[in-house]
Amino acid sequence: MNKKIILKTKNHTYSINIEPNSIVRNLKNIITKNNKLVFLIDKKVFYIFKKLKNYKNQKYLVINCSEKLKSFNNYAKISEKILDFNIDRSTKIVAIGGGTLGDLSGFIASTILRGVDLILFPTTLLSQVDSSIGGKNGINTTSGKNLVGTFYQPKLVFIDPKILTTLSKREILSGYAEIIKHGIINDIKFFNWLNKNSEKILTLNNKTLSEAIYKSIIIKRKYVLKDEKENLKNNNSRALLNFGHTFGHALENYYKYNKKLTHGEAISIGMIIAAILSYKLGYLPIDHLNKIKNHFKLNDLPMSDNQMFNDKIFKIIEKDKKNDNKKINFVLIKKIGSAFLSNNLNLNKIKKTLK
Repeated sequence: MNKKIILKTKNHTYSINIEPNSIVRNLKNIITKNNKLVFLIDKKVFYIFKKLKNYKNQKYLVINCSEKLKSFNNYAKISEKILDFNIDRSTKIVAIGGGTLGDLSGFIASTILRGVDLILFPTTLLSQVDSSIGGKNGINTTSGKNLVGTFYQPKLVFIDPKILTTLSKREILSGYAEIIKHGIINDIKFFNWLNKNSEKILTLNNKTLSEAIYKSIIIKRKYVLKDEKENLKNNNSRALLNFGHTFGHALENYYKYNKKLTHGEAISIGMIIAAILSYKLGYLPIDHLNKIKNHFKLNDLPMSDNQMFNDKIFKIIEKDKKNDNKKINFVLIKKIGSAFLSNNLNLNKIKKTLK
């Protein structure tokens, strides 16, 4: 199944191409069409780049990627190495890797020489359905996740679902958490379809997996088009894509972005907390809460962590960039497929309701 999605924002239009077994061919094509490229490549997928004829003639950096990559230090270090290639504003940065590399590459591309073109080849399920779409870039600080960053759309995105066969089950589940998120916040039909097809997706059935990626991107595109820079406070707000991220990001920060939790695992736990909070505040019917819990159980998505209500977690949440005047902007749900932004919660109310 080959699909092309056009994402047209106010100032930028680009295509997202979904095509199995296409990554080497597309890399060859962009090398043919462009003579000024710098490749940033996740060490785990460098074997793909080595399949290119004369790959050593290209300007490239091989990067050991993890969430800890997204730091001021690595931003400066990699930017300096790129500048050593004597780039100019017609140079394009090509990122081949997962979401952490994509986030950092986007931040570098948006700031180096005040902006050069970015081409993304996301190689994890999480990056294919979420982080490579919509132009959010950034790095982490000791105060929290993605607190320094930019909105900067890529020029092209190439998605090859076949590359996911190299991933561990844990990494696949991490990406699947973002897929189910899209169904929970926006489309009950998609949620029900996932209920029927999750096993095929998680075992990487080519047709079903490609369809899940496509449907996820279509949902994310809807919010990006209506609210590219997350300025709205209504039900069209791009902030609704942060369902599960308030507690999820806090957990990641608490564990200092180590391997205790992947991003998707933290968001999975965060979604369950948000769903329970929605139920306890009287918004979400119990049968919908149970449907969500049952889907997570069925697919081995994590639902809790023994530190999730630690006082340190709440202190991290207090610094969340989405907060406004000490009010916690929290994404809740009224039913599966219908999310909304609650901006009248404070930490004490959240604590009291959950504990």
